[in-house]
Amino acid sequence: MANDPLTALLLLSCPDNVGLVSRISHFIFERGGNILDLDEHVEPDDGIFSLRIAWDMKNFSISPADLDAAFTPLAKEFNAQWNISFLEKRQKIALFVSRHDHCLQEILWRHSIGEYAVDIPLIISNHPDLKPLAEHHSIPFHVFPITAENKLQQEADELKLLQEHAIDTVVLARYMQILSPQFIQQYPDNIINIHHSFLPAFIGGDPYKQAHQRGVKIIGATSHFVTEDLDTGPIIEQDVIQISHRDTVSDLKRKGRDLERLVLARALQFHTEYRVLVCGKKTIVFQ
Repeated sequence: MANDPLTALLLLSCPDNVGLVSRISHFIFERGGNILDLDEHVEPDDGIFSLRIAWDMKNFSISPADLDAAFTPLAKEFNAQWNISFLEKRQKIALFVSRHDHCLQEILWRHSIGEYAVDIPLIISNHPDLKPLAEHHSIPFHVFPITAENKLQQEADELKLLQEHAIDTVVLARYMQILSPQFIQQYPDNIINIHHSFLPAFIGGDPYKQAHQRGVKIIGATSHFVTEDLDTGPIIEQDVIQISHRDTVSDLKRKGRDLERLVLARALQFHTEYRVLVCGKKTIVFQ
């Protein structure tokens, strides 16, 4: 097992019951695993238990390839939704952008200094504007112009490219297009968007103008998983900033850019460290 991953990570949710932590910990212990991190939560309203647990596989008696099969009987007993990943396996991320560069800049900078243990094999855009930025980071840049007439075919070509590169997660870094249901279905809970509003307020287009017209005193940004319902997917991360009546729409956009880049960056980090567990319409984020 010298070349196998050394750290296994289990994300699990199931109806709460007595002894769940003990049973799962014993499953790891009796097979030679050493628990490195454990965090759990019980949702009081619906009685759902959630768990993130990581353990050292160095002396584990089950190989990574056989681990899912070994854990399945216990998961079935708990009626659990679950997934086992390995922290040493680098996720492959595809970045989708349009013309705004601030979110892309933030992600590429953090990646360049080693904050993300991921690979970024490609960037996809519906405009050529950000190609120089991709080239600066030596990342292939692919342009797929989108019109009402060619949208589905272009998405099919994009999906083919993603499959060729074995992409795990798609990040919409201010990609100003609405993905079709056919696209979204290929990456359930693995498409991350940044919306320039504190959702559920001001969904859809031009939220800063909506916020200014409404006279709100704070604006926000929200990173969420993409679902077929616009801007209503499970929320991963949010943040806000104070504004006043003196701020124009341009001021809101300027202040909002800082929020957008940081919120998306944090959401991507949580996701790639396997800290996000989707539970229906919301998430549990283990920090």
